[in-house]
Amino acid sequence: MLAEQEGEFDADTRFAVKWFEQYGFDEAAYDPAEGLARATNVSVVGLEEAGILVARAGRVRLLPREKLPANWDPATDKRVTVWEVAQHLVRAIDKEGEAKAADLLRKVGGLGYAARDLAYRLYSICERRGWAEDALGYNLLVTSWPRIAGLAAGTALPEQPGLGI
Repeated sequence: MLAEQEGEFDADTRFAVKWFEQYGFDEAAYDPAEGLARATNVSVVGLEEAGILVARAGRVRLLPREKLPANWDPATDKRVTVWEVAQHLVRAIDKEGEAKAADLLRKVGGLGYAARDLAYRLYSICERRGWAEDALGYNLLVTSWPRIAGLAAGTALPEQPGLGI
């Protein structure tokens, strides 16, 4: 069922999911990336321009969350992908908390829900591959989703120190 959701993702994200499934955030040879890009109807150059990966000296790797621009604004990004949204949401909640993730969710609108679905998929891949550290970030987004979505919609109660909510 999770693999069926990939059909709903943009082509850049479909590439990133397939690449992640094989290599994670590790570097690999350019040729497989070029072949996968053709198969998903994208180009390695376009993926690099979209801010998903880096290609240098015959090697390719997905950009890990820590390497994504901290000041990313989906309103000024010319090629917003579900992959980027998911990675930025995970980084926001992990580094700056639920309120920051909710702010970002408001900015990306419906892409946020696709990013949540992608986080489920990526968590599943990480679990299967034994990538516990990466799995934690995706799990954090998924388990925090109701609160983040509530904050984004203005329906969640603000966090109150000492009350455990």
